[in-house]
Amino acid sequence: MAAETEGTPAYQGRPYARPDEELVDQGLRFDIGTLLSRRGVLFAGAGLAVAGLAACTAADAGAAASGDLTEIPEETAGPYPGDGSNGADVLEQSGVVRSDIRSSFGTGGATAEGVPMTLELTVYDMANGNARFAGAAVYVWHCDRDGAYSMYAEGLEDENYLRGVQVADEDGVVAFTSVFPACYSGRWPHVHFEVYPDVDAIADSAEAIATSQVALPEDVCDTVYGESGYEQSVANLGQVALDTDNVFGDDGGESQLATVTGDVAAGFTVSLAVGVDTGTEAGGGGAAPGGGGGPGGEPPTGTGAPGGSAG
Repeated sequence: MAAETEGTPAYQGRPYARPDEELVDQGLRFDIGTLLSRRGVLFAGAGLAVAGLAACTAADAGAAASGDLTEIPEETAGPYPGDGSNGADVLEQSGVVRSDIRSSFGTGGATAEGVPMTLELTVYDMANGNARFAGAAVYVWHCDRDGAYSMYAEGLEDENYLRGVQVADEDGVVAFTSVFPACYSGRWPHVHFEVYPDVDAIADSAEAIATSQVALPEDVCDTVYGESGYEQSVANLGQVALDTDNVFGDDGGESQLATVTGDVAAGFTVSLAVGVDTGTEAGGGGAAPGGGGGPGGEPPTGTGAPGGSAG
C-alpha cells in the first residue's frame, strides 16, 4: 500500500508524517488527511444509517428550522474521557477516525458485546443561523455492557473499544456503529461526546467547543436490559432517575434525551440534534458535579466504571 517518494515512504501520494514508523503509527492528523482526500470512503461506514437520515432525524431538522433548537448543555467529560486531559489519549492514536467503534484497534484486540446501537448526531452551528455544521469533528465514547470504560477499567487498560471520531458530512451528521451501554451504579444511561470545530483541533481536548452527554430513554433501556448480559443494569436503573441524575437532573435531560427507533433483533438507532454555539464559552470537562458516582458521591460499585467518580 505504501509507496516511496524520493526516499520517503508515502501512502496514496502523501508522504509519511513519521517516516521511521509503520503506516498505522502515523498519527491522527495523517489519518484525517488521508480520509478527507477520499471523502466518499470516510462516510461509507455509516451505510444505511445515514441514508435513512430523513426518517430518523426529521424531528431534529424540524426543531432547527422552527427555531426550537437549543444549545446543547455543557456537561462533565467524567473521569474516563481518554482525550488526553487526564493522561490516557486515544485521540493521538492512528485509527481512531472510524464509524464502527465496537472493537479495539492498535494494541488492543477485544470487541464489545451487546445489543447493536447506531448513534446519529446532527450538529448545528447556532452562531451561523443554525446551519448544518459540516466539517465539525465529533469524538464519542461510552461504557460497555458491563459498565466499564476501555483504557481505564482493570484489565482494559490496553483496550480502546467504544471510542471513535467522525467528521460531520455536509448535513452535519456523524454516525457510529456501537452497542447499547450499561446502566452503572449512580448514573442514568448515557453516551459522552465532544465537538471540535474542525479536524485540526481534535488532538487537543482544550479545543473542544462543546462537551456533553446523550441521555437514553427509559423505555428503551428497560427493553435492552432484559437481554442476557445486562442483568446488573436492571437493578442499577431501578436506583436512579433522569430528573435526579447528577448530570441530567437540572432539566431532566430535556435537550439531551435521544429519539430512538428499532428493536433488539435489528438494533436501535439513537438520534439527537446537537446545537453548538461557538459564541459562548465551552465549559465541559472535568469530573461529574458533586463528585458523581454512587450514593453520597462514592465510586460506583458492582457494574460500573472502575473507581473514581462516575461521569
